[in-house]
Amino acid sequence: MLLIDANAILRYMLNDNPEMAVKTRDLIANSKVYLRHEVLAEVVYVLNKVYMLPKTEIAASLEELLANPNIETEAKGVVAVALKAYKDLNMDFVDCILYAFKVVCNHDVFTFDKKLNSMINRIGSAEKA
Repeated sequence: MLLIDANAILRYMLNDNPEMAVKTRDLIANSKVYLRHEVLAEVVYVLNKVYMLPKTEIAASLEELLANPNIETEAKGVVAVALKAYKDLNMDFVDCILYAFKVVCNHDVFTFDKKLNSMINRIGSAEKA
């Protein structure tokens, strides 16, 4: 399995370095690559904080990227829920991943983050209803 890093994904998405973008595009077109959650989180962070892209655009671009059959990631359902939460809720992406693990896998999440706890508690309340 070939792991891909945030820099390669960013060049691919932004096309700000055409040579690197082409190399990454060729790699993805011809090879299976594995995108880890922590790399995905770094991509989201850079696109939001450095490039100042809106969350909706980031989420849509990553959904399109992850639809590529040559890109694999752990727990695709978790990532899908995390991206939806990221664009719909006022939470950072890592918290959205934790939230998604609760939604999809029913993992318990321990946090002092009030917003994340509130979202997780809403899931628990909905399950009881």
